[in-house]
Amino acid sequence: MQQLMDRLFALSADIRYVAIYQDDVLTASTKPGVTGASASESDRFEELLVNPTILTLVTQRGNIDCGGARFVLIRYGHFYQYVAPLEHGHVSVAIEPTADALQLVGLIHGVLSGADS
Repeated sequence: MQQLMDRLFALSADIRYVAIYQDDVLTASTKPGVTGASASESDRFEELLVNPTILTLVTQRGNIDCGGARFVLIRYGHFYQYVAPLEHGHVSVAIEPTADALQLVGLIHGVLSGADS
């Protein structure tokens, strides 16, 4: 997990937080010096409850007639939150609000696609 997290952080200085929830194990890290970060306990519940629920809802809707769902991108007040399914879990990446989030999504997807092989 740590190796994948390190690869995601290395993509850009605009990545502020990475979490992987897989096989009922949560691993998360926040870049030092981040402003406007949410509390670690809040992040924990987001990864255990909110993000899996969002992914389930979006995936089920996408599977009806939209061709599935690859990821969710949320624009919170202090950051973007990228969430994508992994086998038996998900990955979550917080991105600085000033970043080109869609460009970073492409880079993140590239890393995750390489992690599957």
